[in-house]
Amino acid sequence: MDFELTDEQKMLSETVTRYIAETYEFSKREHALRGDEGWSREAYAGLAEMGLLGLPFAEEDGGFGGGGVEMMLIMEAIGRGLMVEPYFATVVLAGGVLRHGASAAQRAGIVPGLVAGEHILALAHDEAGIARHTLAVRTTARETGGGWTLDGAKIAVIHGQSADTLIVSATTGQGLGLFLVDARAEGVSIEGARGYDGVPVASVRLSGMTVGADALIGTAGDGEAILDKVFDEARAALAAEAVGAMAETFDITVDYLKTRQQFGVAIGSFQALQHRAVDMLMQLELSRSMAVLAALSLGGEVDQRRRNIAAAKAQIGKSGRIVGQEAVQMHGAIGITAEYKVGHAFKRLTAIDALLGDRDHHLARLAAMGGVYAAA
Repeated sequence: MDFELTDEQKMLSETVTRYIAETYEFSKREHALRGDEGWSREAYAGLAEMGLLGLPFAEEDGGFGGGGVEMMLIMEAIGRGLMVEPYFATVVLAGGVLRHGASAAQRAGIVPGLVAGEHILALAHDEAGIARHTLAVRTTARETGGGWTLDGAKIAVIHGQSADTLIVSATTGQGLGLFLVDARAEGVSIEGARGYDGVPVASVRLSGMTVGADALIGTAGDGEAILDKVFDEARAALAAEAVGAMAETFDITVDYLKTRQQFGVAIGSFQALQHRAVDMLMQLELSRSMAVLAALSLGGEVDQRRRNIAAAKAQIGKSGRIVGQEAVQMHGAIGITAEYKVGHAFKRLTAIDALLGDRDHHLARLAAMGGVYAAA
């Protein structure tokens, strides 16, 4: 693939990568994880000041109209910094639902605050006992008195505890619906927790919770089509984040091989470790190529988009495990300590593999579709 960034895209990549490297050192991440919310509002405000929160939204909504490539560049920088702030949850996942399904009035009520970093949004979709990469839910929405009554429970809501507004998926008489829900409204209870990668997640319960008719995004049966597209965009974003995390892990490991001494010489002089470092680099570059393919596929034909993104997610799952394992093994015990960045990166790569379908799931999808390319 002949892929060349434009001058504007190169500037975006360099600016964001440098900004995160200079302002979000690993100690700041550790401090954020120890906080009540598990992330830093100061760091998130910095992303807002740079205009990054508004990048994928249309100009008429107060955004910049960026596409898949621009999102890839930002997510790769976020992956390098191992940022735990709610960019993925608010801008990519929930923000994607707004962009693809919400009315102009709904967007006008939320997007300005979201772009300013003042309004946190979270998508509440996953449920216990249901695979997290499917569109199936048990939560129900019943039409009552000109509005809707929601009942059900959601798990693993990324940044759900900090959310001002939840987007809740529920079954209706016409299919899957998506609803805007005030996170502090009566009938909503939220219990926060942390994922094994440190990212805040929450369990959400809705008990006879009522919303107005204007809370429905699109029509009652639009949920599946909206989430299908949003989930593919999110998978492409996760692929880019994983590339950033792998690149940072590789750089840290190579620096360690150059400085750690054994038998009076740097261990990087040992041929066996050089070969393993090359294996890491090969997996990183394979992943980078697939992340580019995923980003470029977002605006293309639906069937090929699904095939390309499934292939990218499968490659990311394989490469993330190889890069993480090799880094930990070559570092030794320090590689898995809480005080060292490599172990945190490996955990995040493991979480990325599991999010929205792991490697095995996407290989099965590709097999069912007949491979990456449709038969002629």
